[in-house]
Amino acid sequence: MDKIKFAIPKGSLEKATAEFFSKSGFKIGGTERTYRPSINDPQIELKVLRPQEIPVFVSEGLQDLGITGEDWVKENRADVEVLQNLEYGKIRLVIAVPKTCENATMGEFMESIWSQGKNFRISTEYLNIASEYLKSTPEYKKRFGDADPMLVTPWWKKGDNTRAKIFLSFGATEAKPPENSDAIMDVTETGTTIEANNLKIIDTVMKSSAILIANKKAMEDPEKREKIHDILALLKGVVDGSKRIHIFVNVKKTNLQRLLTELPALKNPTISPLADENWVSVNTVIEKDCLIELLPKIRKLAQGLVVYEPRQVLALDEIGKRVENPCKGKAK
Repeated sequence: MDKIKFAIPKGSLEKATAEFFSKSGFKIGGTERTYRPSINDPQIELKVLRPQEIPVFVSEGLQDLGITGEDWVKENRADVEVLQNLEYGKIRLVIAVPKTCENATMGEFMESIWSQGKNFRISTEYLNIASEYLKSTPEYKKRFGDADPMLVTPWWKKGDNTRAKIFLSFGATEAKPPENSDAIMDVTETGTTIEANNLKIIDTVMKSSAILIANKKAMEDPEKREKIHDILALLKGVVDGSKRIHIFVNVKKTNLQRLLTELPALKNPTISPLADENWVSVNTVIEKDCLIELLPKIRKLAQGLVVYEPRQVLALDEIGKRVENPCKGKAK
């Protein structure tokens, strides 16, 4: 089998990705010196790329796997298979306008500019998402119907509607208003930088985090698919490990069945005998969020509860499946 070509992100996701890989058991070396770091798996070939580029390269089959942001998959309209939300690198893609703006919505703000005979301008790295967003507002639809806003880059212009212009930003997007744009669409974690630049957030366009994506043809290759599933199991294990806990509890045999019946979240536990033949030890993995709900019943039926936070939980039978309402032990 050819090596799995795996693209990992440079930039804001770089450090968090390295930490995530470390928790999964993968060891990456040389990221500070090369764009082709080493990894302790001879079947994987790593390459460091910008998260903006990774969805394109994965969709085109130039990379088999990649880690990027949900925002960049949407922006690039990339035809990829999303394997796992890795749940780190969480950001919001927001609309921000000058603090002096008195309008409550983006549509109202745009309308106030158009009513003065001016063109509306917005700066962003996300040309496609911004275009879709503007076209979705009632005020835009009323004035311009399905006309596409004009996208403006240093190399080309595209779109019919010169009354709404979306300028490609190469960074420092918060500095553009009011001279170079009326509003911005940008990512933020806390909103602090936006606030510091005399802007205010008036809408959240989407929330995004790091995701694992795969090329669809690679997933159709039996050998590559099996290896990708192995990689997925390790990375998913880190996500699950952060949300689950391993519990050990001692219970009288006479209360065992009641404990298992009343606490379905204790699915498929390991039950071991103790020195006292009237007692057994029960240990299993449950969702963290379930512990508060389960604790009163555990306290009444058992004793000696020990809680352990695992580094990973490799739920191998759940690859490709979704769990619903884990506190009730239901799956679909």
